[in-house]
Amino acid sequence: MKRAISRIEHSSSCFSSVYPTVRLFSAPSEASPLGIIPRPVPYRAGIRNIGPKHHTGAPVASITKNFKMSDDEADPELLALLRQHLQGELNLSEEPETGVLEGAEFVYDNSIDVALDMRATKNAAALIYDQMQQKQYSTETWAEHELHPKTKDESSVAFIFTMDLLNFSFWSLRPEGERFAVSYRGKTWTGYWSLVAALQRALEEDIPITDPHFWQNEEECNMESLRHVFRSCTDEEIPLLAARLTCLREAGQVLYEKYDCSFTNCIDAADGSAAALVNLLARDFSCFRDEFQFEGRRRPVRFLKRAQILVADIWGCFNGEGYGAFRGIDKITMFADYRVPQILATLGCIGYSPPLQSLISRRETIESGSSYELQLRACSIWCVELIRREIKRHHPEAQVNAVLIDFFLYDTMKSMEAEGKETMPHHRTRSIWY
Repeated sequence: MKRAISRIEHSSSCFSSVYPTVRLFSAPSEASPLGIIPRPVPYRAGIRNIGPKHHTGAPVASITKNFKMSDDEADPELLALLRQHLQGELNLSEEPETGVLEGAEFVYDNSIDVALDMRATKNAAALIYDQMQQKQYSTETWAEHELHPKTKDESSVAFIFTMDLLNFSFWSLRPEGERFAVSYRGKTWTGYWSLVAALQRALEEDIPITDPHFWQNEEECNMESLRHVFRSCTDEEIPLLAARLTCLREAGQVLYEKYDCSFTNCIDAADGSAAALVNLLARDFSCFRDEFQFEGRRRPVRFLKRAQILVADIWGCFNGEGYGAFRGIDKITMFADYRVPQILATLGCIGYSPPLQSLISRRETIESGSSYELQLRACSIWCVELIRREIKRHHPEAQVNAVLIDFFLYDTMKSMEAEGKETMPHHRTRSIWY
């Protein structure tokens, strides 16, 4: 973190002429959700943001050391593995990595449209920790919501798998009262909670929506039946309904062919490793393979939002026990969606270049897999990682990880939305990845 801080502090003054200051807050006197007064955040394209193909005339002496290897150079990871093997030190039993954090750092190092404010990030870390302590935020918080499953059995695993299989794209351009919403138990649910409410409602109506056998039955599970399951109390249909049916079909087929039609067998195959389960999902289910090419990197940048949140939700539901007893849960990163970047920007932790800020402010759609979108997602992952490290630096004993920080920030942002306290919009990307 010290390296990152020194890099941004050194570079913040070098590029004042590259991008003009972007005012992210029209009303800086309003209090933020965590009790601080947000301030206008200047976007400065720091030296760490400018790669050799994007140089705009600013000093480059200090960035040559950060240039990434070309395709002609040897892969240092492979060299390290070969060296360990030759020296008899190779240990293949070590916990696997998902590669998400590594990819996020690469994009952050090469980002020109999203930058982090390190001072604001450090301040946010202190505030987030204090708020989480006051609210006693933990894995038990997950199960406290009235819509989340309460039992600690295989039926809850099936529910969570279905939930995160379909956990994507709920935003709407319509006014709040006209967007897709689900009426259930006397309340109206929107966003992610509309999905959970619809699934619970379907089960109460004896529709086996969490059963892979049902997903493969084309006579029973089709567009017509899904329209009934996800029927809205407004005129707007749930977005990407056809894509949701495709996800169910594919997942049902994979579970049938490889895992005896039960996701618990996937958990068993991962042998208690959080990262191994994430990797298994990305390997065997294409609808969980959330990864993209980014200029300058040979390997795809992995985000794996829904694969990671699936593991985290099982961990939270089972309070780290039973089916949720995962090793290496701290290897799971923040879940790169559109709500957490929104609150990070609200807190002043991240800032955008003028073109990107303009797109977000005008609520224009940003294409999935575009450079803008990859920078937004990756820099948010890296920002939450720095927040986690800052908390652990001051509170080594703290039981906190990126999963809990993400859950907390998401809940806080949704509370702000419900109270009409959003100070800036979230970015809009329509995809199955989030």
